[in-house]
Amino acid sequence: MLLRYFYDEKLAHASYLVGCQKTGEAIVVDPGRNLEPYFETAKAEGVTIVAATETHIHADFVSGVRELGEVHQAKLYLSGEGGVDWRYQYAKSLNHQLVCEGDHFTVGNLSFEVMHTPGHTPESISFLLTDRGGSAGRPIGIFTGDFVFVGDIGRPDLLEKTAGIEGASEMSARAMFHSLKKFRQLPDYVQVWPAHGAGSACGKALGAVPSSTVGYEKLFNWAMSYPDEEAFVKALLDGQPEPPNYFSVMKRVNKTGPVLLKDLPSVEELPSVDSLMDVISNQGMVIDTRPSPEFAKLHIAGTINIPFNKSFTNWAGWLIDYNRPLYLLTNPGQLKEILKALRSIGIDNAIGYMDSGSIRESGSLSLESYMEVTPLEIEKKVDAGEVFLVDIRNLNEWKEGYIPQAHHIMLGTLPDRLNEIPTDKPVLVHF
Repeated sequence: MLLRYFYDEKLAHASYLVGCQKTGEAIVVDPGRNLEPYFETAKAEGVTIVAATETHIHADFVSGVRELGEVHQAKLYLSGEGGVDWRYQYAKSLNHQLVCEGDHFTVGNLSFEVMHTPGHTPESISFLLTDRGGSAGRPIGIFTGDFVFVGDIGRPDLLEKTAGIEGASEMSARAMFHSLKKFRQLPDYVQVWPAHGAGSACGKALGAVPSSTVGYEKLFNWAMSYPDEEAFVKALLDGQPEPPNYFSVMKRVNKTGPVLLKDLPSVEELPSVDSLMDVISNQGMVIDTRPSPEFAKLHIAGTINIPFNKSFTNWAGWLIDYNRPLYLLTNPGQLKEILKALRSIGIDNAIGYMDSGSIRESGSLSLESYMEVTPLEIEKKVDAGEVFLVDIRNLNEWKEGYIPQAHHIMLGTLPDRLNEIPTDKPVLVHF
């Protein structure tokens, strides 16, 4: 048996290539939209990707399952659980099989047993893997998706917070409690392969270790320590992080089917700095991907700074409008990777770019800058109310401590709350 692990740091997303070396067949579990790493690895290992599956309809990245099924003719194994509202609408025209609790499917000599594990989402399933060629009929591991992570479990509140389904958080938390009963019945030696690691917003305390075992999670996962359902529900719902705006978009995209990569618009270089100003005046979005200290020193008025680092994808999902044409001010050498990151969360509206070095090349631009200061440097102005202090950190950071005069508006929600920022005094931002 062949098992390969793939990890996208910007999404904290884990996916897997599982192959039968005897038959040369392989399946991808919870694939991302960028399929290059899977095919490169499959070629290097001498296997062919013949199937794809995923544990649920993902809300935090664009799934590569449709692309694998439609462009590469892989057979798709998709959840048939959760009711008609949780069916994959694009799958009808593809070679697919809906799988439910207790079902089995095979890839070569590898057998996958389906467990229905609702709680994160109604249709969530996990896959118990058995190598029929060498494990004496015993399962080796379980692909848990967003059900059980290392040290944590999937959040149950997304349907209520992103889709507005009243009461769904508590209902899902109770479903999770009963799903964990199934998990505890598995042998301690079974390996646990989740779909996310530390930094994902799909849980609140994910560990940074890539895999685990059932026995380890029974001992050390906080969620396993609650024998009482009511106490468990209360603990699970408490302290969940803010779900990014794009989660609701991803759920719809992955249900109806993402646009195929070959059908995405091309991204052209803008001919001049003046054309960039036209973009801003015509309601296009311009994202400046330089590091924040560079942006602070000098930037074009009307542009938004999202530095291209590990947090880029998360903040892009919070701040970029999916319905407006998008342009990038960036280092051209980074353009390919930036587009991959944007498209990984369905931001397909990028149509133009310009070298960020052009900012200093024209005197016709409206340029801005801002100062970076320490609390001591502005203490008197804050105390006197001469500046408006807004704290844009996450809620959990705010709760750990804040400046008393500050107004908390988490950055991701700021575009919808600009009316709360006064225009008659300087604004100081704490981040």
